[in-house]
Amino acid sequence: MNLLSEEGYRLDGRKPTELRVIKCKLGVFSQPDGSAYLEQGNTKVLAAVYGPHEIRGSKTKAMHDQVYVNCQYSMATFSTGERKRRPRGDRKSQEMTQHLRQALQAAIKTELYPRSQIDVFVEVLQADGGNYCVCVNAATLALIDAGIPMKEYMISCSATLASNNKPMVDISHVEEISGGCNLTIAALPISGQIAVMEMSQRFHIDSFHEVVECALEGCREIHRILNAQVIEHVQTAGVASNWGIKSANEL
Repeated sequence: MNLLSEEGYRLDGRKPTELRVIKCKLGVFSQPDGSAYLEQGNTKVLAAVYGPHEIRGSKTKAMHDQVYVNCQYSMATFSTGERKRRPRGDRKSQEMTQHLRQALQAAIKTELYPRSQIDVFVEVLQADGGNYCVCVNAATLALIDAGIPMKEYMISCSATLASNNKPMVDISHVEEISGGCNLTIAALPISGQIAVMEMSQRFHIDSFHEVVECALEGCREIHRILNAQVIEHVQTAGVASNWGIKSANEL
C-alpha cells in the first residue's frame, strides 16, 4: 500500500512528521491515587494508579531496595471492530504488560519506596494504532497525577517507512497493517535514553537510524504537548485550591 500521496500527504491527511491530534485530562477519577485519559487520534486510553502501598499477595515480590511496579494492560471488548473474547490475560496483553512495566520502571524513582508496590492499570477504550504508545503516555500522566517521583516523563512513539523510504511518525492502524516495518520506542525524551524498542520487522541499516530519530523526535514533541497540559492542570488545581481556602476563610 502506498502510504504517501504524490503531494506528500498520508492517508489521513497528515504530513510524514506530523503527530495525530492529542487530547488529555488528568484526575478523571477520584478513587485512584492518580488517573488520566488520553486520546491520540482515534486511539483512546484510560489509566489509573494506586500506591505506593504495602505489597499485596505473595511477599516474594517485595524488594529491599526498590518498589515493585505492577502493571495490567487490557482492551475493552468494544475497542476494535471485532469483539474481543479475552480483553485481558491473552498472550498479546501479557506481552504489552511486560513492556509497559519495563518502560515505567525506567522512569520511576523506584529506590524511594523499598518493599512497597505501585499498581498501574491501563484500559484501551478504542484502538486505532499505537495502542502501546498511548498506554505508556497515559500511564505517565496518571503517575504524575498520583505524585509519584519520576526522573522525567516516559514517552512512547511509533514510526515506519513509506514506500519511498520516507520516515513517518505516529502511525495509525491502517499504516500498521500495510505490511511495512513498524518501530515502537519508549524513551526519556530529555536525556534521550531508550527504555523499550520493538520492531515488527528488521530495518535496513541505511534507514534504521533515520527511523529511530523520527520516533525520538515524535517523543520529544509529545513530551512538549503533555507537559503543557500538566502545567495547565496544576495551575487550574492551584486556583481551585486557593478559591476553596478563601471561601472557607470567608465562612
